Amino acid sequence: MRGEYSTKQREAILSYLKENNAHVTASDILLHLREQGYGVSSATVYRTLEKFEKEGIIKKMIIGDGVGACYQFADSDRCSQHFHLKCIKCGRLIHLSCEFLHSMEQHIFQDHGFIVSSGRTVIYGTCNECSGTPSKVHSHCGCKAEKG
Repeated sequence: MRGEYSTKQREAILSYLKENNAHVTASDILLHLREQGYGVSSATVYRTLEKFEKEGIIKKMIIGDGVGACYQFADSDRCSQHFHLKCIKCGRLIHLSCEFLHSMEQHIFQDHGFIVSSGRTVIYGTCNECSGTPSKVHSHCGCKAEKG
């Protein structure tokens, strides 16, 4: 009986990750499951996330000192092909596809022999909303930013 219960919890965690395109924390998942009536512990959530990460089902990203990690369902290459921007004021995580950064990534590989894991790369700064500056789509580099 206990194994069946654990399987239902794992399915609920996976379902939540699939439904949420944004990066979510273990606390987000725990809160959601408890709101849905699951009697789940934080240890169960962390163990399940660790298992899913090892199996390649989800991606884990460390997003800052003292903040912990966030997780995302690993649907195809959604997060492996772009960089992330992390606002140090509001904490928002933004997906960024930018040809300039991809050129930088190629330079680092070709000239330094280092392979950048862009999907795990986070650039810290202040977002346009917190800084009060307008966000643009640049035709010269093909930037595309999405709130994550």
